[in-house]
Amino acid sequence: MEHKKTYNAKELKTPKGTLIIEGPVPAEKLAAYEFHHDLTAFRQPEQQHQALIDIARLPEGRIIIARHQQTIVGYVTFLYPDPLERWSEGKMENLIELGAIEVIPEFRGYQVGKNLLIVSMMDDAMEDYIIITTEYYWHWDLKRTGLNVWEYRKVMEKMMNAGGLVWYATDDPEICSHPANCLMARIGKRVDQESIQKFDRLRFMNRFMY
Repeated sequence: MEHKKTYNAKELKTPKGTLIIEGPVPAEKLAAYEFHHDLTAFRQPEQQHQALIDIARLPEGRIIIARHQQTIVGYVTFLYPDPLERWSEGKMENLIELGAIEVIPEFRGYQVGKNLLIVSMMDDAMEDYIIITTEYYWHWDLKRTGLNVWEYRKVMEKMMNAGGLVWYATDDPEICSHPANCLMARIGKRVDQESIQKFDRLRFMNRFMY
């Protein structure tokens, strides 16, 4: 499968300054930008910066960033699912995962995450993919936001809806381990019926056990 990537960008004015939401951003450009020290949700900032550069080099990898001047203050990643997860078992070329989304605390509450997703979906090539995201409550910043799991889940769901992702049922054990966890997906307009059926089989791999 050919992974076409078309750059898109938009300005987002916030009380803390104007952000450029742009992408997919190539690896060289990502390496040239500063990476904000508050982007710590998944790894130490230096390691996460390098991880984004590595993802951008993958044929299917896409990084959309929120940039304040020359500093990355938010990002979303798209790449093939982790080989250890069930979503990779179907070996589907047209299934990619929204792996991570993060915005620094200073710019939260200004719809940065929502706009990262809107810009992500501006690329017509996204209509060729099934895009999934797995939401686990243990990744959520409940402490800093002061939200409980259900309030945070509602915020996450609303943000994902801005990118066209909606809730899908699954019997995946990790997702089923807590009722706030969920699978969300967006099925592109050009995805064929066979791929949709494959995705349905991945969602319910334990159905024959009952």
